[in-house]
Parts: sequence; C-alpha cells; structure tokens
Amino acid sequence: MKLLNLFFISLLSLTTIAAQTPVADSLNKLLLAEKIDSNKVRLMWQYADEINNSEPERSILISQKAVYLARSIKYTEGLSRSLGILANGFINIGNYPRALDYHLQKLKIEEKRNNPRNMGSVLINIGIVYVLEQEYEKALFYYRKADSVITGNNVEDLIYQVKLNLGDAFDKLNILDSAFHYYNMSLKRAEVLNNNYYIGISKIGLGHYYRKKIDFDSSATNYRTAIRILTAENDDFLLCETTLGFAKLFKQNNQLDSAQHYAALSASISKKGNFLSNELDAAEFLKDYYREQKNIDSAFAYFTIVQTLNDSINSKAKVRDLQILSINEQTRQLQLEEDKRIAAKERSQQLQMLFIALFIPGFFILTLLLSRVRIPIRVIKVLGVLSLLIFFEFLTLLLHPTVKEITHHTPVLEMLIFVAIASILIPLHHRVEHWLIEKLLQNRERIAGEKKIRIKSTRIKLSSNKK
Repeated sequence: MKLLNLFFISLLSLTTIAAQTPVADSLNKLLLAEKIDSNKVRLMWQYADEINNSEPERSILISQKAVYLARSIKYTEGLSRSLGILANGFINIGNYPRALDYHLQKLKIEEKRNNPRNMGSVLINIGIVYVLEQEYEKALFYYRKADSVITGNNVEDLIYQVKLNLGDAFDKLNILDSAFHYYNMSLKRAEVLNNNYYIGISKIGLGHYYRKKIDFDSSATNYRTAIRILTAENDDFLLCETTLGFAKLFKQNNQLDSAQHYAALSASISKKGNFLSNELDAAEFLKDYYREQKNIDSAFAYFTIVQTLNDSINSKAKVRDLQILSINEQTRQLQLEEDKRIAAKERSQQLQMLFIALFIPGFFILTLLLSRVRIPIRVIKVLGVLSLLIFFEFLTLLLHPTVKEITHHTPVLEMLIFVAIASILIPLHHRVEHWLIEKLLQNRERIAGEKKIRIKSTRIKLSSNKK
C-alpha cells in the first residue's frame, strides 16, 4: 500500500494545521517563561511535535536543541522523546538516512529501559523508514520485533498500527497470505475499537489483497467500503490510492468505462489536494488506458500531463534537496556550538581536577608545617584525617569513569566493583590515618623536645657566663 507507509507517523499529529497554531503558540510562550531545564526539554519536544507538519525545519532545530539539553542534564525520557520528534522531522523533509540514525539512537535508549510502548513505537518507526527506503525485508524485521513487544506486553494503543504495517510490508513483498492475515487482524482490531476510520484503512489493504488474488467481488466490496468511509472522514490522501486501486480492479475485470471513471476520479482528487505523486500514478494509468484504446488525442494529452508532473516532482525534489542541505548546515552549526559547550565543560572539570590534585599535597604539607606550631593536638588529628579523606575521595573520583566504562553503566557491576575497592581503601585509610597522626604527633613531640634541649642549653650557657 503506497500511502500507508506513513500511517503510523501521521497518527502522531492528527490535528490540522489550523488547530495546531494556538497550541503551538501556547507551548512557545510556556517555553520562553520556563526556567527548569527538564521542563524546557519537555516543552521543546512538544512544541517541535506540534509544528512538525507545518514547519519541519523549525521543528528539527528545536528538537535538536532539546536533544542536547536532555543529554546535558541526563534526562532520559526527554532525550528519547526528542530524538523521536527529530527523526520524524527529517522524514518530513525526505532525509531518510538522518531519520533512521535518530530512530536508532532512540532505540538504544529504549533497549536499556522498561517501557514497552516506547520500544514498540520506535521499532515501528524504524520499519517505516526502511519501507520509505524500499528495503522491505529490513522493515519486516523491525515490524516483527515491534509486534513481539506490543503483543507480549499488550500495548493496546499500538496493536492496530503494528498489524496494519505488517500487512503493508508483506503486501509489498507479494507474500499475499501473510498480508491478508495481518490486514485481517488489523480490521478485527479496528472493529474492537469501534473506529470507523481504522476500518476504512484496513479495507484498502484487503481491497489490494483480493485484487492481486483476482477475486473481483471481494476486492470491490472492500474498496467501496473504504471509499465511503474515507469520503466521510475527508481523507483525500488515502482516497486517491483507493480509487486508483479500484480503477485497476475494473481494468483487470475488463470493465473499462468504470476503470476510466475511477482513475479520473483519483487524478481529480490528487490534483485538488496537490498530491503530485498520486496524480502522476493516476495520469500514468490513464495514459496507458487511452493508448490501449487507440484514443491517440487523450493518450497524448495524458502523456503531456505525465511529463509536466514529472518535471514538477523533479523540481520539488530539487527544492527538497536544497532544504535538506540547508537544515544539515543548520544542525551542523548547532553541533559545533554543542561541541564548544562540552569542550568548555570538560576544560572546567579538568581544571577542577588539577586544582584538587595540587591542593591535596599542599594541604598535606600545610598539615606537616602546622605540626611544628604549638596548636592543640586535636587540631593536628583533625587535619590529618581531612587530608587522607580528601586523597581517598579524589582517588574514587578518578576511578569512577573507568569503572563506568568497564561495566557499560551497569549499576550492579558498578556497585560490586566499588564495594571491592572500598574493602581495600577503608582498612588502608585507617592504617594510614593512624600512621600519619602518629608521625605528626611524634614530629610534634620531637620538635618540642628539641626546643626544650635548646632552652636548657641556653640556660646552661647563661649560668656559665655568670660564673
């Protein structure tokens, strides 16, 4: 089903552009006033999602900023959501490789979490991107994984979508029995939900299936139901596909007048909605139809229309390519800014570590010097303990990134390693603490003893001089 590739993504933004405007404005005002970073991320991805269809470039830039902010504050849910919206923005402008990259980043996050809905959603979206790239086997792989997650965890609001998309993938691969199985399952789910619109979409798939199986009556019944529902729902986008499918069915059954009627209807609806690709499909059908009927004038007229539409689509593709280049450059500039921010943060951390590294021996030397001064013994003990505590905490701070990398951020393994390190460091800390304090006190007593000897020696010399 040519147009159902984007069905799941379209469900993310079912409101019309007119309905989006006040919501988008409201979200933008809230975002400008928000001070808490996690709330900013949430408002940014919501705002980007709201304008994804109407302003995809702006949506991409906002969701990209949300990704950077979410990463910096370690806000996992916000990062996952923002990556999903960012990927959908790139789908809207036709940059499928970038969309796939961001969906795969989102998948890596969800694989470490326990959120079946998010996992099912991202797996479906990855499958959709592969369908758009016409890599149907890969799409089927991810749809099946999504089906396993969704069915196994009874994610009710995604059951219909995954069954429909599975049917679409099998349909594209011409594995018709499996296509029928999943289209039929999607229809049953739509009936359980009592969702007339979903029923209409499933009927399109079944209409295609029965047409390929050369079952005219069953195909016609499904197409008619779909046309009635989609007309009532004002969904011209899917109505184009349905009417053209019906035209192909009539031509296959040698009912040529009806074939011409529904193909012309598809072309008219496509032209009205400015669906160039759909209009081109209908024009190609009519061009071949009139050529076979030896109607030279009409065939030539549609040949001209096909050429014009091809030129328009190519021109639109060039504009889209320029749009992709433009947004790629803007996102590159954002990446450069983010790299600078991260580099500045790392420099700050390195300077802090350097300061601590210099402070520890300095503090230790200060403790040794103070031991020569006549101050309370309790103060010397406290300073000795503090110097060792700072040293051992610094050691733990240095080891922590290495431990995280070794364990791949697995909390249980991190805990076990730090317990093992602590079992070594704590006894060592106590031993060194007692040794240091003892040495400091011995040093204090030695200095005091030397001072007494000097005083006594001075007194003896003074006494000798008096005699």
